[in-house]
Amino acid sequence: MLYVGVAAALIALFVLLFLVIAPPRPRVPIERRRAPGTVDTSTLTRVTDRVVETIDGALHRRGRAPFTAEELEQASIRMQPSGFILMVLSASTVLALAGLVLGTGTPWAVPLMVTFAAVGPIGAKVLLGVRARQRRAKFAEQLDESLALLAGGLRAGHSLLRAVDAASQETPSPTADELARIVNETRIGRDLGDALDNTATRMGSEDFRWVAQAIAINREVGGNLSEVLDQVGHTIRERNEIRRQVKALAAEGKLSAWVLILLPVGVFTFLLLTQPNYFAGFFSSIWGIAALIVAAILLIGGSLWMMAVVKVKF
Repeated sequence: MLYVGVAAALIALFVLLFLVIAPPRPRVPIERRRAPGTVDTSTLTRVTDRVVETIDGALHRRGRAPFTAEELEQASIRMQPSGFILMVLSASTVLALAGLVLGTGTPWAVPLMVTFAAVGPIGAKVLLGVRARQRRAKFAEQLDESLALLAGGLRAGHSLLRAVDAASQETPSPTADELARIVNETRIGRDLGDALDNTATRMGSEDFRWVAQAIAINREVGGNLSEVLDQVGHTIRERNEIRRQVKALAAEGKLSAWVLILLPVGVFTFLLLTQPNYFAGFFSSIWGIAALIVAAILLIGGSLWMMAVVKVKF
């Protein structure tokens, strides 16, 4: 109780001294103390900007980048290639340190560090590919609704370009981004047909190529474009239904393939980290090393075979 009373007395003295007798002066926010137009940058920001500039200079001298602006755009990553490369290098450094820590005290320290460091760029490349495929798939799923909006705009009396502009404001991403890009390209002088063909090529969409061809034919021979777009949208809608059905039927096979591919890799990695002596006989004998090489070749060949079997192209 004595210590509690002393602590309460000290707290009361602190409150009386700093809040009643000599309260702190009101502080002016730092935003009001800065001159208009000045931007305060931290040391980390300045270092990051300098590193990004160095990477930019190296990419310009090399003339080729491991991650291009087109790949980042298709993956819906709004970054410059130099900034993305810096993020990949940072992730590789962290992964390399993690591999070194996991392999400390074992002969696998350096191999694990190199393997974990390689996961950074390989994982980034895979991530870009996955995000680009997801974006294209989402674009294909939204195409029938976009055509319905275009046809409605044409029936309301708008021009084709105005209908595309209105559809870009009503549709979700990524269709909105692609339609807005078409409008911007035509405004700076590009032909509408070329802009539509470029979008079809960039998104890898045969359905949208049909739309571009239908619009090009209508511009040459005339006719009711809204009805043409309705018919094309109906066909694309039926194709999307069949595509979803095929995807649902192939889902079980794809899941089985991934389980069969990842199971031996996961078991091997788990035993290598928890019981390093379990595979000592394989690495100490030429026949063991040959068996591991043959197993890796068979695993890669079987994985490619299973992925080809369960991949249904439609």
